[in-house]
Amino acid sequence: MPKHSHRFVEEYDGLVGFGLDRQTDEGTLTWYLQKFSDDTHMALLRERMSDQDMAALFDTLGGLVKKYLNEEEYHQVFLKEYE
Repeated sequence: MPKHSHRFVEEYDGLVGFGLDRQTDEGTLTWYLQKFSDDTHMALLRERMSDQDMAALFDTLGGLVKKYLNEEEYHQVFLKEYE
């Protein structure tokens, strides 16, 4: 059974837009990131990204993970080591 899922983008039927309210922003962010991380999209995008843009994206995402997840959450939720 796969460890990762991206069901939200398939099931979300709310507004996709940012700045209206917190609930819409949360849904939009999840939808956008799941669309962004789609295997086909990433295969195309990473071929075209500069080394600087790849480093900036990695640093931004890594920084958010460090800021908002504790050590246990990082291993359990992000790395999926305990499933």
